[in-house]
Amino acid sequence: MSASAEASLAARAHEVAAGLLDYLRTTLGAPRLDFAEFPSSLGGGFDTEIYAFRLRGAPARFGDRLVLRILRAHYDPAMVLREQATQNAVAAQGYPAPRVLLATRDPMPLGAAFAVMERAPGTPLTSRLVGMAAVLAEAQLRLHGLDLAPLRGTLPDLDGYLDALARRIDAASLAGLAPLLGWLRERRPRLDVAPVICHGDLHPQNVLVQGRAVSGVLDWPNAIVAEPAFDVAATLSILRFVPIDLVVSGLLRWPARVGLRILARRYVAGYQRRRSIDPARLTYYEIATALRALVRSGESRRRATGGPPPSALDRSPYAARLQAHAARVTGLAVSLP
Repeated sequence: MSASAEASLAARAHEVAAGLLDYLRTTLGAPRLDFAEFPSSLGGGFDTEIYAFRLRGAPARFGDRLVLRILRAHYDPAMVLREQATQNAVAAQGYPAPRVLLATRDPMPLGAAFAVMERAPGTPLTSRLVGMAAVLAEAQLRLHGLDLAPLRGTLPDLDGYLDALARRIDAASLAGLAPLLGWLRERRPRLDVAPVICHGDLHPQNVLVQGRAVSGVLDWPNAIVAEPAFDVAATLSILRFVPIDLVVSGLLRWPARVGLRILARRYVAGYQRRRSIDPARLTYYEIATALRALVRSGESRRRATGGPPPSALDRSPYAARLQAHAARVTGLAVSLP
């Protein structure tokens, strides 16, 4: 990283720290509250900025390691409130999602909506070379077994999901994706499979493990109420199409590429041993989840001159691979700006 980039990150961290501290002192009624550990960047990209920090002089529930997630300003600020409701609802049922301690859609303190949540312990599932597929499938099956009643009316269903994509396609002038949206609407599966809570972005880097146990499942903005095949398709598409270069480098790329194919097969097989998935529905939802990623990529390209720089994922061949897959399945021409 260049010296200028490092200086820019440091300046942003100080800006965030000042705004956050003022907000927390006022909101928590703790004028002497301060940082025990100054906010440090955990990364981010097109979607969020993420910082780790600790407080002193705060109420007891804010006394452990914390994470700040700041939405990029172009996102609907209500997203942080949905994440708060989702994570707290599944955590209340014993699922290892970090509890969100506070969230606000007010952009004044930090420039955009944000949430403060517990920092889950553990290391990403990618650090575990053996048994990764089984852990991933079990985490998803466990989620799909939760009671979705607390989130009805909070999370979108498939129709709401497609409607939201339609609005984004229109707002970003992504006409080349409209035929794919039409294909999905025309072939929408019958509502004869019980819906579940779907994470929508469950992959090994969003799952933390500690010893033999899953200690955290992260990043819930894509959660939806849908049939299980939606969630399985989302995970499968990530495992199949995200470039391995984003995960490993150098001489490890080739064996990792082979290993990822094996992981994808074992993950699906492990899930299906416990809950069957109709292959035709799985294919449909692969296209449905691919469209979300393609819309995001199109939005990123439209904003390239005036917004945050495209993330490493958006600069990668991921979108091109999804385009090719969608074209093979649907027979439609799919284009991005």
